Amino acid sequence: MAQQDPKHTDTITKIKEILTQNVVLGYADIVRQEPIDNEHLFGIGSITKVFVAVVTLQLIEEGRLQLTDTVKQHLTPDIYHDIDCAETASVDQLLSHRAGIDSWEQDPTWITHGRGRDMRPAYTWKRAETLDYIRRPKLHAPAPGEYYYANTNYTLLGLIIEKVTQSTAESQIRLRILQPLGMNHTFLEGFEEASESKRRIPQVGDELIDVTGSNLSVSWLAGGMISSTTDLLKLGIAMQNGVLLTPASMANMQCFRPTTRPGEEMGCGLFRMQLPQDKGAWLGHSANVGIVNTGGGSAVTSIIRESEFMPLAAQLVQA
Repeated sequence: MAQQDPKHTDTITKIKEILTQNVVLGYADIVRQEPIDNEHLFGIGSITKVFVAVVTLQLIEEGRLQLTDTVKQHLTPDIYHDIDCAETASVDQLLSHRAGIDSWEQDPTWITHGRGRDMRPAYTWKRAETLDYIRRPKLHAPAPGEYYYANTNYTLLGLIIEKVTQSTAESQIRLRILQPLGMNHTFLEGFEEASESKRRIPQVGDELIDVTGSNLSVSWLAGGMISSTTDLLKLGIAMQNGVLLTPASMANMQCFRPTTRPGEEMGCGLFRMQLPQDKGAWLGHSANVGIVNTGGGSAVTSIIRESEFMPLAAQLVQA
């Protein structure tokens, strides 16, 4: 596991400086026009995958995993049976979405149970329960080695982390990332207790859907974490400053290869998106909580490409 060094102190100092400025915009309650602040909590969706990628790469640093390891080497057949291409998928393929495995999120039956009319908001899903929806010949994924974004990849990575460490994935994320960075408002919903001081976004009005009571446990390590703008700034600056990973691991994370979208590349848990009009590139991971399976694609990607998001982000970085 990456150890704390002087960069960590610099990171915390920079975070404190940024948080004295206005880094949030909008309303937590549209009707009452209650402003959002740095401690309001949001579902961060697939940004959860960055945490999983960091822990996986740290285990590789420690010699407990290799990028070439396969699912079969670490998990038992009762986990991956009847899932096309799962047995031989490598850690590298899982991290970079090139394993050739269908995503449980795209399965029609799962959509009904996980996001549709049969959804049970209070139900806490089991860690590997989503895998049962793709124990069949695959419907969508291409051959292994080709890019196809699949939540299944990170479900399997989470199970590998647990097998290798003999502990829960959420405890490893907390030990290796949340505690060292002081990310006190971040937790894996359904698998960790949230303190009473942590606030979810409240009622938003009659014209919008209030998803406050929804349960993100269905996504587990593919997208089930809750966090705040404050905490995500801590993560972003720590990643930028190389606090969590060695240079070799950062090189693996940024081994970018083309996806199926023009101008977009994927590394190990990290995207790089070329911006229009030679405005540079965006590195990170989007999060589509609330719009998945609506047929509209990635709203977050559109915001990054088409809005003033990047100029504002650049100003924040310069600050």
